[in-house]
Amino acid sequence: MRYTKRVLIVLFLAISFLVTSAQDQILNLNQADREQWFTDLGFGMFIHWSFDVQLGMVISHSMVGASSDYLDRYINELPLTFNPQLFNPEQWASAAKLAGMKYVVFTTKHHNGFCMYNTLTTEFNIMNTPYGKDLTKMVVDAFRKEGIAIGLYYSPDDFYFLHQQGLAVSRARPEALASNNSELNSYVKSQMKELMTQYGIIDIVFLDGNDQFGKTELAKLCWEINPEVVVTRGAIETPEQETPDSPLPSPWESCYTLGDQWQFRPTNESYKSANNTIRKLIEIRAKGGNFLLNFGPDSEGSFPPEQWGVLNEISLWMFINEEAFEQTEPHQQIREENIWFLKHKTEQTIYAFIVEDNWEHGERKTFQLSSIQAMENAK
Repeated sequence: MRYTKRVLIVLFLAISFLVTSAQDQILNLNQADREQWFTDLGFGMFIHWSFDVQLGMVISHSMVGASSDYLDRYINELPLTFNPQLFNPEQWASAAKLAGMKYVVFTTKHHNGFCMYNTLTTEFNIMNTPYGKDLTKMVVDAFRKEGIAIGLYYSPDDFYFLHQQGLAVSRARPEALASNNSELNSYVKSQMKELMTQYGIIDIVFLDGNDQFGKTELAKLCWEINPEVVVTRGAIETPEQETPDSPLPSPWESCYTLGDQWQFRPTNESYKSANNTIRKLIEIRAKGGNFLLNFGPDSEGSFPPEQWGVLNEISLWMFINEEAFEQTEPHQQIREENIWFLKHKTEQTIYAFIVEDNWEHGERKTFQLSSIQAMENAK
């Protein structure tokens, strides 16, 4: 059965819109079948991790507005104590697979400019720490072995590079953007080329940062090297900490932290419950989106107990219910009150997820659906 959708588009023209330059426009050269492949993955593990996790603070942003003394110590001293001896990517990959996650996105370089991989472009990288091993390669190898699609996060914003140029660390000043800094533009392209050629086939690329021009330039390089790569941020909608009210007309991905911030914080952290997280997964998939759930390893390279606890609960639930996320897509009726729906792509099967708060263990309840009618031979 075919459904015809009418979309009403209202354009609000303003002076700011009329003078918007072409460099701010989003380019999407993802192949349609690859975007469908990505959407079918549905659930992914995001990993935010950089050497400044040792300070137990927000990733990268402490460099903005910092004194020269702080920046010098951050750049020259902090890497000398980063030695995550408990780092075990095989354990992460196994846990992600058990939790029904089909892809991983690992932070190869955040805004601070520190490369979590072996690069020839700068000495500010993981090889010049006591640990001295290519973390990105180890993550890629471990997750690929489990059959999980490989995604790399990369930010063209680079506070270290700006500092080396003698510029103020910022994300707002014109010279902080690749569109206004030719040296930075060339530098980040060199790094992106390394990432796309050193670790086998990269399935997904997540390009963060404020400069759409910079992200588009990198995206074009990624598509040139591998036409089948799916660029998420930089090419499609990737809202943070929120879910659209209704399905979007094109592929999208909601990115959520498990705690309050992206990188691990040892104190005053408030984690989402497994119940909350599973409900979010159901809602996002029922609306046709992808759910990218973030985890933050500590300075020793391990997920903290609170994160493991949530991940284990998700795994338990998925062990029983993962079938509902295999080869399914949104039903024309997304939900009915507190019940969400998914339908199988080829079989005449509808999965109903009942999200009920007041339901005691062992209690039986009857639910009547008015929006979906079963066939006579339905089981």
